[in-house]
Amino acid sequence: MTYCNYFRYNKAMGAFQKYIKQSATYKIFSSVGHILEDFLDTLGKITLKGLQFIKAVLTFQIEWKELIEQCNRFGVSSLPITLSIVGMTSIIVASQVANEMVKQGGGHFVGLLMTILIVREVGAIMSGFAIISMIGSSMASELATMRVTEQIDAIKVLKVNPVEYLFVPRILSGILMMPIIVIIASVFGVLTGAVTTALTTDLGYRAYFDSAWLGIYMKDLGVSLLKSMVFGGSIALISCVCGYYASGGAKGVGLATTKAVVWSFVAIVIWDMIFAIIFFF
Repeated sequence: MTYCNYFRYNKAMGAFQKYIKQSATYKIFSSVGHILEDFLDTLGKITLKGLQFIKAVLTFQIEWKELIEQCNRFGVSSLPITLSIVGMTSIIVASQVANEMVKQGGGHFVGLLMTILIVREVGAIMSGFAIISMIGSSMASELATMRVTEQIDAIKVLKVNPVEYLFVPRILSGILMMPIIVIIASVFGVLTGAVTTALTTDLGYRAYFDSAWLGIYMKDLGVSLLKSMVFGGSIALISCVCGYYASGGAKGVGLATTKAVVWSFVAIVIWDMIFAIIFFF
């Protein structure tokens, strides 16, 4: 091949590659590839930091003062919004279900249905959504700001392990405080459902609470508490990881916070599905 032909061949291939990169098919596959790469990268970082967290806990590398502060932040600060969301959800469900069940002659099962729904699903799921919106996003933005302002680098220079100082207290607070939040929110949801049922139907409080105890077993309570611990730990871990690996200044902080919220929502839905398949199928 002469030099002239070689030059023409390269020019033609360059034009062809440029045409391919401008096509919609290439852009779609390229976008999917970037999304998949980012997904696997984030999943790997979450797994790595999760293993480092377990190692730190097993060796009792815990900042107790920071743990108490994070527990107060995770539990007390988030309780009002959690109760509001769970309570309003209970009102919505009870106001639509109670009347229909009474009309069909199933009024004595309203309390049973509401209690099972709240204890098994609504209490944990809605509490998780509230925690993600308020605490998870706050954790992610806090660590992301520390990253872009080089505070995490300063922590490393001071010979402080970032996992022990930043991750362990936050994740432990999620694991410890989430069950307490879910218990309080579930009780509040059941009571709110009773009040709503009494106001919208002729069903009294006694009939509601008599039926509420018929279908609730220790298994339901145990699964709900275990699920809430997994939810709390997952939310804190994902939020910390997304914030920890942020980059790009103020824009990076926003992207890390958004990423933490999206990943946390997806994670607790997947965990909820796993628990449902394992314990209730």
